[in-house]
Parts: sequence; C-alpha cells; structure tokens
Amino acid sequence: MTDYVSDFHGERHRFADLKDVLAKASHRRSGDELARLAAESDAQRVAARSVLADLPLAVLLNEAVVPYETDEVTRLILDSHDTAAFAAVSHLTVGGFRDWLLSYDATPERLAALAPGITPEMAAAVTKLMRNQDLISVGSRCRVVTAFRNTQGLPGHLGSRLQPNHPTDDLRGIGAATIDGLLLGCGDAVIGVNPATDSVANGIALLDMLETLRLRHDIPTQTCVLTHVTNALEIMRRGAPVDLVFQSIAGTEAANAGFGVNLAILREAQDAALSLKRGAVGNNVMYFETGQGAALSANAHHGVDQQTVEARAYAVARAFSPLLVNTVVGFIGPEYLYDGKQIIRAGLEDHFCGKLMGVPMGVDVCYTNHAEADQDDMDSLMTLLTVAGVTFLIAVPGSDDVMLNYQSASFHDILYLRSQFDRPAAPEFEAWLERMDLKDRAGRIKGPRVTRLLTDV
Repeated sequence: MTDYVSDFHGERHRFADLKDVLAKASHRRSGDELARLAAESDAQRVAARSVLADLPLAVLLNEAVVPYETDEVTRLILDSHDTAAFAAVSHLTVGGFRDWLLSYDATPERLAALAPGITPEMAAAVTKLMRNQDLISVGSRCRVVTAFRNTQGLPGHLGSRLQPNHPTDDLRGIGAATIDGLLLGCGDAVIGVNPATDSVANGIALLDMLETLRLRHDIPTQTCVLTHVTNALEIMRRGAPVDLVFQSIAGTEAANAGFGVNLAILREAQDAALSLKRGAVGNNVMYFETGQGAALSANAHHGVDQQTVEARAYAVARAFSPLLVNTVVGFIGPEYLYDGKQIIRAGLEDHFCGKLMGVPMGVDVCYTNHAEADQDDMDSLMTLLTVAGVTFLIAVPGSDDVMLNYQSASFHDILYLRSQFDRPAAPEFEAWLERMDLKDRAGRIKGPRVTRLLTDV
C-alpha cells in the first residue's frame, strides 16, 4: 500500500488513500466542498499536489478509486487498457508526465498513439498539476478526428452544434431557430434539439421535420433529438430517421444507473444506429453529454472528486467511438461550479482530459442564472477553448436557451471565433455554405436575410 504523506513547510500532511490525494490536490470548486472532499487549506492543497507529483503513473492504474468488483465503469477502464500504448510513459511519475506533455516530444502523432493507454485517473491527476496555459497548450496538440456526414476535429477547424430548443417543441419555432443558425454558418457538428416532451412520438415528429429540411437543401450535417437512449431504440425500430444516438453519461455505474443506462444498453443502441448506414463519410454514430457534478448530484461519486469522476465518463464515451462528446460545463449550477473562475477552469480541464484520452471533445460554454458568472466569463472561456483546439461548441439563439433556461453561446459568438482565429466549419459544410450563397466574396458569412431556406419553416 502506498503511503500518502507529505512534509510541507514543517507540517506533516497525511492522506487516506489515492482518491483523497486526488481530491485534495484539485483546484478549488464548490462541488468538492459540498461533498466535504476538498482541501481544508491552500497548504494542504499544495501538499497533496506534492504527493501526487511523485506518484508513479502505474499507481493510478493499479489502485482503483471505485472498486472493480462493484463498478462496470472501473472494469471497462482496466479491462480495455492498452498496455502497449501506455509503455511509452509507464516509467514516469505524474509530475514527470506533466513535464513530458509540455515538451517538444509530445507531438500530435505521439499524443494520438498514447491516448488508448491513458486512464481517466491519469488524465485527471496530471491536470491537478497544470495551469490553464498548460491545459491549452497540450489540448491544442491533441487531435481526434471523427466523421458521419462531415468530418469533425480536423486541425484548424471549429465545429458548432446548432441547438434550436423550444419550450413547447413547436415545429415552426424550432425550424425558424434552425434557419437562423444555418444562415449564420452554424450546425456542422449537429443540429441537436433537446425535446421539451420526452416521448417517442414527439421525437419522431422532430426528427421528421429536421430530416425534411436537411434533405431538401442537401445539408451535409447530422441531426439529433436528445431523447433517452431507450426512446432512440424505439424510434429506430419504427423506422424514423436517426442519425446520432444521444445519451447523458457519467463516470460510475451508479451514476449511469441514475440516468437509466448501462454499457449494454449503449452497445445495443450503437449497433442499431450502425445498422442504418446513414453516414456519408464516416460511421461514428454516438453523441454523449457529460458534466462535472453529475455523479455527486446523484450521490453516486463514491467519494471521488468531481473532476476525476468526470474524466471517468470519457472512458465510457471512448468505448463507443462517438462522433461528438461535450461537457455542459456550467449547466448543473453553482453548487458544483460556483463562479466564472471555476467554470472556466473546469471547461479547460474537461476539454484537456477528453482529448488526451482520444475523445472528440466539445464544450457547452454555459452558466445558470443563479451562478456568479456572466457572459464576459463565457467570452473568456470560448476564446480559450478555441485556442486549445476544441472540437465544437454549442450555440443557441441569442445565447439564451428559452427551453432549458440557461445561458450558452450564440450563433454570433461562433462567427466571432471563426473570424478571429480563422477556424472554419467542417470542410463539407463550408462547401455547402458556398453552394448556398451564404458567403460573400471574402469568404465571410453574409448573415440572416430572406432566402429560399425560409420558405421551408
């Protein structure tokens, strides 16, 4: 058994076990404080980081933070671990791993080869030793490319999910919001609707409307109604046009059970979607959402800090080769991420961990109205994530989701990021924008105006 003790500035700090070290080493956040897992002082936090820095990476592989015998996510992580990929860094400590990640040796090619050998606990551990700029630097070199009707994750590109939610699932309202986003160049990652009424019949009606719009204008994107995976299975059985299967996931078996899912159900849904053969340029058919605090809110965190248990969700996602994964980073509320500073840090951590593990990571840059955050904080986070090479961001009309009642990024925010950093949408989608005369001679989006698209709302 490893002895987790640090003598720091004349004070001895003793930690109960690995998950105690990970929790105490975390950057401050309200969720860990709520769970009584956080460091009691800055001195204790630094002492925990000192212990963590000297731990061999192999310890994080050999000492499970959630028991193997009782948790299928732990079994997935350990049983699918790629020892050959891990061999390149197996001799390093967590601190040494950080140094290697920040070195010239950590090229995109080497990071991609390493990804199958990185467990969530390794990824989470090294973030606790990293500053924001470190997370951005390494994240920008992690490349994860996926495809369905277009290609996501290519270097130098920024995808966007067009989220046209409506409080009553009115088809014309959702159609109008979709047109608004398309006219502003959004929607290459997915046109994804959170249904207000989570029923099979409603899901079919939404999918049929989006499919009609997509086919009429030959839009090279994918659509998704973010209904429960069991609904998606029934919708597919009834022959409705399902592109992507969506599901919220978390980092423990118990938390996933709270969502009404397990690994077997996810595999069944993936097989069903693959059998439809609806992809044009690829066959990544799954779409997952995660978020720090999900396991804690379900009392299913097993005493693991929220950032580490969040990284475990990416191991679940990785097993199903998804087209898209995103953390809804500020959505759960200030009980878990109190203010703009904590939301920004968490967004960068989640993006880094997902990409390091080989997951096509996007972010919903968002906050709830009772959090100590505002749109200036979101401007900072979306800008930092774009520099970090985020796969895609979520955008809603006017930054205000009128169905879910939270604040996200807007279609205009995506325009700002693409213009400021020269980050076009997926190549196939960019070609469509030009075909539809939605760009000017300089290649810029013309913006909303009356076009033939509006006749289909």
